[in-house]
Amino acid sequence: MCTVSVIQHKDQVIITSNRDEKSTRPMAVNPKVYVLEKKKVIFPKDSLSGGSWFTVDEHANIAVLLNGAEEKHISKGNYRKSRGLILMEIIGNDSPIKYWKTINLTNIEPFTIVLLENSELFELCWNGIDKKHSRLKNNEHYIWSSATLYSKAVREKREQWFAEFISKTSEVSAKKILDFHKNTQADDQENGLQINRKNLTKTLSITQSIIQKNKIEVNYIDLNSKQSFHQTCFII
Repeated sequence: MCTVSVIQHKDQVIITSNRDEKSTRPMAVNPKVYVLEKKKVIFPKDSLSGGSWFTVDEHANIAVLLNGAEEKHISKGNYRKSRGLILMEIIGNDSPIKYWKTINLTNIEPFTIVLLENSELFELCWNGIDKKHSRLKNNEHYIWSSATLYSKAVREKREQWFAEFISKTSEVSAKKILDFHKNTQADDQENGLQINRKNLTKTLSITQSIIQKNKIEVNYIDLNSKQSFHQTCFII
């Protein structure tokens, strides 16, 4: 939920997400296909809320959640619905971006969503008061880090690590970007890509989706159990 990268390269899009959470969070359910509003959607499920942080539908639309908006907020602790359920509500719609423009987010905790819809990339942001979205450039690469866990200075440092990775990698592949998410600044357990903050907050899993031509791949690694999941399906 807390680090997301997007690689747009030739005819391929690779979206990868590190989920940083309290280590006491119950183990998530491995990704599988569910039906949301008559549409097939693949996602790992949060055992606590029933929501998700990484969703991929049968049309190759992807919505990925980060906690928080532009800056760290003070949580009220009692919200109407979990952000993971909001994510599923959005991806379950025929047009997630159109639904975003009408959805009521009153009493929902701040969040950011990275949305790929019809090969167009969007950033959706709710700060608890205002809702906004922006369309991002095609064929460019992006990284986000959650403001709830990483200061502005650390987020900028992580952007620099990502830029250096891109500049030094002649051919960016799904395997190489997965390695970036697993091993970058491995000695820095506070702010490296895979964190372990005194066993209280940890990177629990890494989810990756690759969209290429008429094919969707979803890879999932549970970092506690060391289990991995892979599924390939064709775009409708």
